[in-house]
Amino acid sequence: MQIGNGSPARPGNGFSVRDCALITLATGERAHSLKELREGLLRVPVGSLYHHFWGRLLRPQFDEPEYNNDFASWAWRGLHDRPLAERLSMVIPTDFDDLEGVRQEVLEIVHQRLDESELALWSAVDQGFYFLHGQVVVFSAGLVFDHPADIVSYLPSLSTGSVFFHFIDARRRTPQRNDDFSAWLAGFDGEFAPLIADLAGLDPYFSSLKELRHRVSAIFQRHFAGSA
Repeated sequence: MQIGNGSPARPGNGFSVRDCALITLATGERAHSLKELREGLLRVPVGSLYHHFWGRLLRPQFDEPEYNNDFASWAWRGLHDRPLAERLSMVIPTDFDDLEGVRQEVLEIVHQRLDESELALWSAVDQGFYFLHGQVVVFSAGLVFDHPADIVSYLPSLSTGSVFFHFIDARRRTPQRNDDFSAWLAGFDGEFAPLIADLAGLDPYFSSLKELRHRVSAIFQRHFAGSA
């Protein structure tokens, strides 16, 4: 869920830079065993899956964790089950068409682990897993760019909230499920097809927002090198 205008750019118009912040909310679902995690996964809305795979990027404490989603982190820290943590960490949300596909993959891994180990079925932990969901609050950064070349010098200082909104959250909003930059560039009648192709080659899941900002900036700089 988001508050504010979720359409920062349309073909033929300027690019309006947006920023965002994450408000974390409880779903009321919690788990103190792997069996309860499975039951919770069946009940929570897909927005909770989105939060536990992507929302962590906006949290201040996010800093290259060993496991790259909340389910994998809890499997290790809460259940002390490294094999399960490693399997869950291999779930890459960008490999799936939608979050329901992600849900089914996580459920399949949990089912397999429960079948393998009777201890996993009943073992309880002190540190429970709390299913959360996030509300993305969107606001204007006060900048509008008319041409892609104009945004190049600004990209290195783009806020991490803007990076998240325009390059990650955009994939839930744009018809082609791509980033806002590519959606805007597509309105220039194929002029920036190589730039769009390079942006499409970035998988944001394995990067921090600062790393992603650097990579997006480098791609734009390379394409507009020499154009002053």
